[in-house]
Amino acid sequence: MTWLFNNPEDFADEAIAGFTVASSRWVRSVSGGVVRATRGAKPTVAVVTGGGSGHYPAFGGLVGPGIAHGAAMGNVFASPSARQVESVAKAAHEGKGILLTFGNYTGDVLHFGRAQERLREDGIDCRTVVVTDDIWSAPPSDIDGRRGIAGDLVVFKIAGAAAESGADLDAVETVARKANTRTRSFGVAFGGCTLPGATEPLFTVPAGKMAVGLGIHGEPGISEVDIPSARALAELFVEKLLQEVPEGVDIQGARVVPLLNGLGSVKYEELYVVYKTIHELLETAGLVVVDPEVGELCTSFDMAGLSLTLLWMDEELEELWLAPCDTPAYRRGVIEGRNACMVLATPTDSASSESASSSSTSSRSAVIASRALAMMSEILNEKAEELGDLDRIAGDGDHGIGMQRGSRAAAAAAAAALAAGSGLRTTLSAAGDAWSDKGGGTSGAIWGEMLIALGTSLGETSSVTTDSLGAGLTAMKCAVMNFGKAKPGDKTMIDAIVPFVDEFNRRIADGNDLIEAWAQAAHTSTVAADSTAAMAARLGRARTHGDKSLGTPDPGAVSFALVTRTVLNVLKEDN
Repeated sequence: MTWLFNNPEDFADEAIAGFTVASSRWVRSVSGGVVRATRGAKPTVAVVTGGGSGHYPAFGGLVGPGIAHGAAMGNVFASPSARQVESVAKAAHEGKGILLTFGNYTGDVLHFGRAQERLREDGIDCRTVVVTDDIWSAPPSDIDGRRGIAGDLVVFKIAGAAAESGADLDAVETVARKANTRTRSFGVAFGGCTLPGATEPLFTVPAGKMAVGLGIHGEPGISEVDIPSARALAELFVEKLLQEVPEGVDIQGARVVPLLNGLGSVKYEELYVVYKTIHELLETAGLVVVDPEVGELCTSFDMAGLSLTLLWMDEELEELWLAPCDTPAYRRGVIEGRNACMVLATPTDSASSESASSSSTSSRSAVIASRALAMMSEILNEKAEELGDLDRIAGDGDHGIGMQRGSRAAAAAAAAALAAGSGLRTTLSAAGDAWSDKGGGTSGAIWGEMLIALGTSLGETSSVTTDSLGAGLTAMKCAVMNFGKAKPGDKTMIDAIVPFVDEFNRRIADGNDLIEAWAQAAHTSTVAADSTAAMAARLGRARTHGDKSLGTPDPGAVSFALVTRTVLNVLKEDN
């Protein structure tokens, strides 16, 4: 249970604010997260991490000399938006390039990827290394599809130490990739975590059972077994991890760093009892144990669980792992010669910054769009709990609250743009930016892309016809498929989007008017969304629990179909 909060919706912002003032020796606040409060005598490559809140010390707790230069910090269990990542990266940049590194989750990949594109467009050399250490989330044949869990710390630390040594961006990227390929993790849980304001945990484990293969966002385990003794659990950890020795490593005499990580409510004394046997087993296997870590390194609120990570070192990795660092949550040795950063004012975005004038027809369309977004926000607020329950079956349960936050921000941004005299493109673009920024996660990124693509196609001054709307919806569909890489049949929002757009255009071609075409398309989308219940998830966080989603429709598809029906009511009112 998360006991202490004010308004649950403000939890992440208030926690970040409290962390920042409590850790002002190391970090300072910037839009989107935190960056180092000091700089060294010479500029270095900037290592920027990030992810959702609820995992402390990841991610802000690892910002400081020797590890990260900045951390983009999203809402609870929701990836930071592309705008947040871009803002933090620019604030952390010292002129030597930027390395973005984060756990392999769909929302993070989408948002960090978009931020990288924007940074490169601004002439900043930016690279990405995604952490993929969780051996239970995908087979060895699909290592790139694995999640990032406690191995985040390993990759962040190695990359940060390389940057601190003065290595250039090529070298920092290379050694970070090597650290990732030599890091393996495996986790278990005895009970799920409960988010601020929630009355039930994201998942439960039957009494006397242990979930094997958990994720750090409360994703359920792959299987359930009887709770073992501490010794038996240590044996399970070591046995499974020694089955995945990185390629090219000779196990006899190999030097490894074990990190035993508590997920939230397994206490240090329990961890030490387990670690005693882990240490014995590793040495018995012929390994040399170097600098073990036991404690909370990457948590999941109050989850009752733990994970073991092994870093298989070579000479270079060992030197970087043992190098000094000084962050709020992780320190080693002494780093000197730091100077306080000069804080510069940064420009703020504004919907009124668009100078293009709108026509009266575009303004009228913008009014309708703004009203539709307001109605979408209302219905998604009403259905937030229901959508979250759907997502909890095989995901992390945050879809409802993400849609609630994103649509609310989009509606407010659209209203502000409309009040400033903007046309349709600016209104939808402002809404898309706001949805992405506040919604976070995969759904936030995708809805942001959809609204921006639709607005770009429809334009600022042109009148909207059924044909131009059909073309705009097609542009929206293509943008999402190119951005998220999902295809029909993957059990995602795409399974409702594609039938909707295709049916709308088919009806328009057959001579139907706007209301008729939209009504039939919304019906088709709803049927398609319901039909996803028969599919197994192939993408996103639910992918590793695809069979558990059978019998339950995809929450993203359901919410999209709900939106199409809501917009239909707005169109009928206007007609």
